[in-house]
Amino acid sequence: MKSRWIFAFFTIALGAGALSSAGCRSESAASAAQTRNSAGVPVQASPAARRRIQTRLERTGTIQADNDVVVVSETSGRVWKVLADTGDKRAAGAVLVKIDDEMRRAACEAAEVGCEKARRDQARYEALAAAKSATDAELEGAKLAFKAAEAQYIVARRQYQDTEIKAPFGGVITARYVNVGSTVAPGTPIVEIVDISRLKTTLTIGEKEAFALKVGDPVSVSLEVYPGKSFPGTIRNIGAKADAAHYFPVEVAMANSEEAPLRAGLFARVLFSSLSGRETLTIPREALIGSVRDPYVYVIEGAAARLRRLTLGEEAGDLLEVREGLKEGEQVVVSGQNNLRDGAAVIVK
Repeated sequence: MKSRWIFAFFTIALGAGALSSAGCRSESAASAAQTRNSAGVPVQASPAARRRIQTRLERTGTIQADNDVVVVSETSGRVWKVLADTGDKRAAGAVLVKIDDEMRRAACEAAEVGCEKARRDQARYEALAAAKSATDAELEGAKLAFKAAEAQYIVARRQYQDTEIKAPFGGVITARYVNVGSTVAPGTPIVEIVDISRLKTTLTIGEKEAFALKVGDPVSVSLEVYPGKSFPGTIRNIGAKADAAHYFPVEVAMANSEEAPLRAGLFARVLFSSLSGRETLTIPREALIGSVRDPYVYVIEGAAARLRRLTLGEEAGDLLEVREGLKEGEQVVVSGQNNLRDGAAVIVK
């Protein structure tokens, strides 16, 4: 019984010693951390400075046909002949589809006869009026009858011509929507035709680039389907109105190539080679916290680091253009920012 009491006494004594030692270590670590925090976190900084950067503006887009339309019927009736199929090339004015024209041809011929009769009646009344054998009212009636007959003939001739649906421009048929025997009405899609002899790419650029570029500037277009090859193009239009993100639409025109033929729908990279180097406010890329879409940096203010949001522009190698948020000469942290928080004390090495 006495030995049990002795064993319990020694166990309690050993536990109290361990707790005392752990407490001392914790107090020592806290004291060291407090000393370190009061002294400041060691960091390296670099000033925001104006540097000359070579702007390389490249944007992506999709190549589109310069002219791409769906040809629709302007009359009603049954399809009599289909003279074009998907993949066929057709010149401007070529007949693509013929609609049953028997009734309209007859109506056109009748209207032509009526117009010719009215024209002759007018000529006859003009001769009679000159000989004082017809009244002015009779001559006026003949003139009005000729105008009405001529208008009827024009309408009938147009309706007859509309039975032949023609290509509005030269191009390739990419879709056909009717077959022989199909019944169509005004507005019914007939075929889709695209002109790929001229191509275009629509993309967007920032507001500064929109004023640095101009219509007619040369560009270079590259495509994944032709590695290492570039195609020349020109800026055809720069939009007069920006979108909600302050980006302007730009249309780039280019001719198709016979050696390396292009097609609509290809993914393209457009390099604006006309932009020259310019001087602007920059910071090193390593100062950035977050992404270029949501950029922050730590700025040295006195002996503290302050978190600040920036508005960035172009990227030029290891430099980032700063449009808003910094002034020239302000120091930004480029190393050690992972250990910082807003307002933390720092020691600049």
